[in-house]
Amino acid sequence: MLSSGGPRGFVHVGVLKALEELGYQPDMIVGGSVGALIGALYAGGVRAKELEQMSLELGVTDMGRLALTGEGKFAGTPLASIVNRELLQRCGTCEMEKLPTAFAAVAIEKESRQTVLFNHGDAGVAVQASCAIEGMFTPVRIRGTQYVDADLVTPMPVRLALQKASALNAPQPLKPTPRVLAMDASANEATAPPGAERFRASDLRKRALTQVDANAASLTLHPPMSYWVSASREFRERTIAQGYAHTLASAAKIKLALQ
Repeated sequence: MLSSGGPRGFVHVGVLKALEELGYQPDMIVGGSVGALIGALYAGGVRAKELEQMSLELGVTDMGRLALTGEGKFAGTPLASIVNRELLQRCGTCEMEKLPTAFAAVAIEKESRQTVLFNHGDAGVAVQASCAIEGMFTPVRIRGTQYVDADLVTPMPVRLALQKASALNAPQPLKPTPRVLAMDASANEATAPPGAERFRASDLRKRALTQVDANAASLTLHPPMSYWVSASREFRERTIAQGYAHTLASAAKIKLALQ
């Protein structure tokens, strides 16, 4: 399970890099927002070292273009194009149900606020919907319904993934109690620096949402990261390294949780 987290989501790349070195390969990946972006690419065969390089080279214009109409300042179509281009190059398809590793992207219906899992059809469009941060990116219309980023409702939907596990495209029947390794890319509010007080209420709101799902996971990794974020290469490098180091240090816990 790869959570939302904005720029902190680069931590997922470091986590996946370490998991590869430890010999783990997921049967299924569920991702929300930035976690959906990284998860779709990984499910399509982009390995962690490649993801790391792509993450460091990703530019602002690769994530969105100015929206001339509709809600939001940006349209996420460039992001969808990147995902589908990479998947087509590696596995000859951008249909989620045909990817080498089972994958689902989490979003919510804009009007009803109902959470949905996309695991069939165009991966790029599903990722675009999952990354459509309200107020920043235009909602994505799929079969007449508008979808947006689920971060404000369920930033790390472990329980939803478990509820829908039997309907997802795992390559083999899942265990009666699937093992879920969740990756939390939210802020570490307990170590918030001076000046972060104005964000306290928002941090605690998100912690209340993530904690319930963290409790439902077999293990949740929450690497220590910088509270302040940026789009700089230095921030990305540091965040990836923090995810990598934290995961290697958690190797014994991971082994126990996934038995």
